[in-house]
Amino acid sequence: MSFSTFFQSRMKLSFSAALALLALSTVAGPFPGPVLPGGVGVNIHFTGGHDRDLDMIAAAGFKFARMDFVWAATERVKGKYDWSDYDHLTAGMERRGIRPYFILDYSNPLYETNDIAPQHPASVAAFARWAAAAARHFHGRRVVWEIWNEPNGGFWHPAANVAQYTALALATCKAIRRADPRAAIVAPACAGFDWPFLETFLHSGVLAYLDGVSVHPYRSGPPETAAADYQRLRQLIANDAPKGRDIPILSGEWGYSSKTGGVSLETQADYIARQQLFNLYAGVPISIWYDWKNDGPDPAENEHNFGTVTLDMKPKPAYQSIQTLTRELSGCRIGERYGTGSKQDFVLVLTNAAGAVKLAAWTLAQPHVATFTLSPPVPAESFSRVNGNGRRGRLKVQGNHFSVELNGMPKYIILGRAQLKPAGGHAD
Repeated sequence: MSFSTFFQSRMKLSFSAALALLALSTVAGPFPGPVLPGGVGVNIHFTGGHDRDLDMIAAAGFKFARMDFVWAATERVKGKYDWSDYDHLTAGMERRGIRPYFILDYSNPLYETNDIAPQHPASVAAFARWAAAAARHFHGRRVVWEIWNEPNGGFWHPAANVAQYTALALATCKAIRRADPRAAIVAPACAGFDWPFLETFLHSGVLAYLDGVSVHPYRSGPPETAAADYQRLRQLIANDAPKGRDIPILSGEWGYSSKTGGVSLETQADYIARQQLFNLYAGVPISIWYDWKNDGPDPAENEHNFGTVTLDMKPKPAYQSIQTLTRELSGCRIGERYGTGSKQDFVLVLTNAAGAVKLAAWTLAQPHVATFTLSPPVPAESFSRVNGNGRRGRLKVQGNHFSVELNGMPKYIILGRAQLKPAGGHAD
């Protein structure tokens, strides 16, 4: 059973039935199952000479790193490929348990002038040959190959053209499949949910070759506002997918800038954790946060402030937030969203392989107290609570109740073998 099927069916299941179904479910294809932190990823902008970056990325619990795999940098002479920079990067990732998510991207002056995207038969064929050669070279290295970056935005020159991009994607998919039938291929790395672009692309037959549909769900609102967009995209995929295939959505790039006038450092920290949790709950197996490191020192520049660490590698609150999430929820699967009576509250119930229960709880509303009932009642004891910033506390159970103040920062509540009394209904 795929993520999306599980997401749609969980609304109709009891908690125990949902957990039983989740325990039996697997993800078809090359993506991680719904166990944290398997699909937690981050975008980077380097190849060699960044061991400290990779060490800190691994220490934060990121399991994927997304990076441009640049055509012009690896084919400087027609038909001759130099993979050395990416060999080095891939080896460094592998030593740290990080999977490469490489973007096959951008033009090559050997085939197109003035940075024009591949759009003539010769340049399209050359791009496809190059991509196939890369897939052969990195066979067995568990690379996710993404075709281009935001072709509907400013990265397809001279202007976005869905017909041109789709022709390139189809040729590239076919070439990679011949070179490595088991390669993981995703596309179109769409900037936002560009519905006309997506509809045309998905209707082209490309889903016969793709393992996932990647989008960049950037928005000014909080991560949870992507729910309706995911549902609409999932339906578009279902309309055009080959019979019997359930192709997942991937969140290939998405972040929030902490620039002056952007989100605060604290909100950025809240959103990085909530994005991962909400996406996984919504059936999205990989979520790439943009960006690993601030791209510059200017506090007012948008692109300089997406990072989880500063330009000089000092951890921002976002770094601590993602590290706390991956540590506290390691090995856990999301079961249901527990209803508190408010659609603004998110209380996700997670279990690990041993059956221990944890909660991830936050709210989109103003801070308020939520009360939970244990079933069956347990003797008065203390349960652990970990805030998203890593600060620990205790929860006292009085009778069979305990209370938690919910705010925008996820709290991780460790219940062990205790179970929550079923709520009156989901908050979805």
